[in-house]
Amino acid sequence: MYHSDNIFAKILRKEIPCDPIFENDDVLAFKDISPVAPVHVLVIPKSAYVSMDDFSAKASDQEIVTLMRAVGEVARQLGLEKDGYRVISNVGEFGGQQVPHLHFHILGGEKIGSLRPGAEDTHA
Repeated sequence: MYHSDNIFAKILRKEIPCDPIFENDDVLAFKDISPVAPVHVLVIPKSAYVSMDDFSAKASDQEIVTLMRAVGEVARQLGLEKDGYRVISNVGEFGGQQVPHLHFHILGGEKIGSLRPGAEDTHA
């Protein structure tokens, strides 16, 4: 269930400031306040979706296209396409989701490394 008191809903209502990178009618992207990489941006839909699971089940085809294109546009605006970047969306407690509003982390600006600390990254 979506809770409208989450921090991203408050950012969308302009109750909490953010450092915006990109915005259109459906999507907002802004710098993460606790970055874990030189480039760490969050991309969120303006509509109320809890997670990727919720979004993929309920969003319109147009909403899905708009959000995915925005993720790519933000990465290109930040110049990350040449060296690469990582896109992450955590879902639920086991997935590490902390804010119950769908969001994508774009991480870049350095080699990000393995998803599992201490493990060698063997995935392509």
